[in-house]
Order: sequence, then structure tokens, then C-alpha cells
Amino acid sequence: MPPKAKISREDIITAAVNLVREKGEEALNARNLANALSCSTQPIFFNFSNMAELHSEVLSVANRMYLAYLKEDMQSGEFPPYKASGMSYIRFATEEKELFKLLFMRDRANGLLPPDEGEELEPIFALIQNQIGISYEDARLFHLENWAVVHGIATMTVTGYLALDKELVSRMLSDCYMGLKAHYEKEKKT
Repeated sequence: MPPKAKISREDIITAAVNLVREKGEEALNARNLANALSCSTQPIFFNFSNMAELHSEVLSVANRMYLAYLKEDMQSGEFPPYKASGMSYIRFATEEKELFKLLFMRDRANGLLPPDEGEELEPIFALIQNQIGISYEDARLFHLENWAVVHGIATMTVTGYLALDKELVSRMLSDCYMGLKAHYEKEKKT
């Protein structure tokens, strides 16, 4: 009898990400994953101490996928960089619904909250400061206000509440940005 093919840690992570992509986060359990890999649960628990460790790896892979969308869209030149970040977030929600839910629509209570914005948003705040000429604190608030709209559009897309075409989304983001920009510029003058 030939030896059984070894199932690697990477094989398991890939299968877990694909399982979430296809069936959602709630489908990620040892039994479903073993079925997807056509094996017992033994290789899973040989490579991971528990399902929480595997879940963490899936989150990391999903986040890297999102960051690849972000980088691609911000470098494409189709939209100005700040707008491209919002358009990319919404595109990710449209094309990777279950991964978007996993990353951005999960319960973040009980210590699952991300650190306060983190270093990854610092370039965004600097971009806003330079474009509008506002303080760091105002740039953070500007981003939060704008991002509430971006996340709302993405969430409505993921849940099927609204289906908006790219041109309308682009216009909505421009309108929000320009309205906030006018507000902050007016505040600077007073």
C-alpha cells in the first residue's frame, strides 16, 4: 500500500480559507475542513494546537488578500489614492463577501478589538492632512466620518441590501469627500 500523502500546514490553511470563502466563517470547523481535505481531523490537530490557532491563520490570510486589493487599487491610478482605498474596500466586499464579513463584520467584543487604528492608517491620515491642510486630529475624524460611509456601502453590498454600480459608488464617495472637505475648510477659516 503506498504511503498516504502528507497534508501540510499550508494545505490546511488554504482549504480553510477556501471553506470560509465558499460557505462563511460558521462553516470553519474540524469536521468540515477534514471533509474538504478528504482526510480525518488528525492532520489538522497535528499542525494546529486548536481551531482558534487555525482561525487566526485564516484571518491573517484574509487580511493579506484585502491588503493586496488595497495596494493594487491605490497603485492603479484609476482614482486618487484616498478614494481608491474606499473603492478597494467596497470591491473586496463585492468580490470576497465571506472574507469581508470575516474581517470587517465579526463581533469584536471581548478583546477582539483591533489596536487604536495602528500604524497602517498613519499614511492615510498624512494624506488627508496634506490634501486638506488640517490637523492630525481633524484628519483622524475626517477619515472616521468618511469611512462610516464607505463601510456602510460595503455592508449594504455584502448583505444584498443594495446593489450599486461602480460609477454610482464613485460619485457617492466623491460627494462625501467633497462635503467633508468643504466643512473642514470652512472650520479652518473661522
